[in-house]
Amino acid sequence: MINTKSELITWSPTFACGVKVIDDQHKGLINLVNKMFNHVTGDEAEELAYFNIVIKEAVQYIKTHFATEEKIMKATKFDGYIDHKRAHESFILSVVECINDYKEGKKYTLATFTKFLKEWILSHVAVMDKQYFEHFKKMITTINKVVM
Repeated sequence: MINTKSELITWSPTFACGVKVIDDQHKGLINLVNKMFNHVTGDEAEELAYFNIVIKEAVQYIKTHFATEEKIMKATKFDGYIDHKRAHESFILSVVECINDYKEGKKYTLATFTKFLKEWILSHVAVMDKQYFEHFKKMITTINKVVM
């Protein structure tokens, strides 16, 4: 039975960078992980069928989010752009590896995959993304031109 009231991650104002499009995307990522977590039933076939549907949405959402962040970083000449882009690329490779392992029945379950995403989101948003928060706040006029 699916427990639709569970949250693996709860949005916190400390995650907010002050750029609406990025904050909305971070909220969307959190909602997506929570939705996936609420589909953990213990039924492997059911979870795999759900995973095969939701993973496309998750990957597309993550790609869109990374592209948005990177576009803004380039437009505002953020010093940490290269390191941030590398972190994004590394995460994509990790997700692809997790997806392949999960589909092949190796070590991952839907529960462990969602927890992996949770840990990454929390560490990336709370630590790495925080590096650009102040920079973006100073550059909000430029950012609004980029995202409009």
